[in-house]
Amino acid sequence: MSRVTLLALQVLVAVVTLVLWQVFSTVPVFGKVLLPPFFFSNPVDVFSQIVKWFSTGVIWKHLAITLWESILAFVIGSAGGILVGFWFARQPRVAAVFDPYVKMVNALPRVVLAPIFVLWFGLGVWSKVALGVTLVFFIVFFNVYQGVKEVPTTVLDNGRMLGMNERQLMRHVYWPSALSWMFSSLHTSVGFAVVGAVVGEYLGSAAGLGYLIQQAEGVFDVAGVFAGMFVLSAFVILIDMGVTAVEKRLLVWRPTAAARD
Repeated sequence: MSRVTLLALQVLVAVVTLVLWQVFSTVPVFGKVLLPPFFFSNPVDVFSQIVKWFSTGVIWKHLAITLWESILAFVIGSAGGILVGFWFARQPRVAAVFDPYVKMVNALPRVVLAPIFVLWFGLGVWSKVALGVTLVFFIVFFNVYQGVKEVPTTVLDNGRMLGMNERQLMRHVYWPSALSWMFSSLHTSVGFAVVGAVVGEYLGSAAGLGYLIQQAEGVFDVAGVFAGMFVLSAFVILIDMGVTAVEKRLLVWRPTAAARD
């Protein structure tokens, strides 16, 4: 499937979904509107709210705060996950000792941690960053750990036979093996970094996309809630595109699907 065809199909899905939403929320079917506007709003009102936010400039401050919180959570959580993942994979005894504790911390509900972070770090940026880090870290950690562990022993043995030391093995064997796993996790982590920031803002803040959504929800402004979610979704897609660009640059050596076939 060509890139143009794929893009056209993706746009078609979005258009069909919005048209059906508009029809079912405004046109009575058998004398009844299937999606009552009070609960579901409609695409026209949602789009009008988004245009209003951008035309008045209200949204920019909130976007900037959420972006900064998400970037910090993404960078800190990813860096920690990569470093600890490599360390545990290369030190089996350390991994065995800390394994139950890692699983225990990962099982903690993040919503429960949010109020604790507010007590520790206040209502500012860092409580949202801390919540985002807890979401990002474990996704990256488990993928990097598995990526390093998946290196075939045959490849390692061949590298050692060629005279590679541990530093060279790390650079030419372990790191390339982990990259594919790492970027797979980073694509997922982008969304979770934003989710952590927004959930933190929703629970307690004075600005950010989560604050906007919470304020709209508080006055039963369904169009405002959906508008916030649409802006948030576009926000995540743009960040993910940046991760994809970095991935293509670093994994230029990896064969494409067509080449593998």
